[in-house]
Amino acid sequence: MASISARRLAKELKEIQTEGCPVGKLNFRYQFVKADDFATWWFTIEVMGESLYQGEVYTLQFRFEPEYPISSPAVQFVVTDGREAPIHPHVYSNGHICASILGNEWSPVLSVVAVCVTLQSMLASCKVCVIICFRPVDNDRYVRHAPENPKKTRFHYDGWF
Repeated sequence: MASISARRLAKELKEIQTEGCPVGKLNFRYQFVKADDFATWWFTIEVMGESLYQGEVYTLQFRFEPEYPISSPAVQFVVTDGREAPIHPHVYSNGHICASILGNEWSPVLSVVAVCVTLQSMLASCKVCVIICFRPVDNDRYVRHAPENPKKTRFHYDGWF
C-alpha cells in the first residue's frame, strides 16, 4: 500500500505533467525537469516580461520527506554546476529561501504548484534593484554555518514571504 506521501506526490506529479506548471500573470515560466522518485524534484524557472530578473533562468530543487504533505518540502535554488540563485532579500547565496510557507506557515493544503506561485510572486515583488536588490543582511554568516537542508534553519520572517 502506498503511503499518503507517495499518493499525494503521484497526484501532484500527474497534474504537473498533464497540465504543466503555472505561468500566471507574473510572466514566469516553470519547466519540470525531473522527478526520479518521490524524494527529489527539479524545476527551472525562467523570468519573462518586465522584471529585474528578465531573461534569467534558475533551477529549483524540491526535496520531500516521508511526512509530506504534513511536513513542507525543502525547497532551494540550485547553486552548483554554474547555476546561481537570484540576488533577492529572501534568497541566500547558497540557494536557501526564507519564505514563511516553507516554514511555520506551511499547510498540508499547499502544493508544489502553490510554492512555485509564491516564489513567482516573491521575485516579481522585487522592483527596484538600487534600493532592495540585495542578499539577506546575514548572508555571509548564514552561508558559513547553514545546514545542508534549509528546513533545519529557524528563519525569522520579517516580510511577506
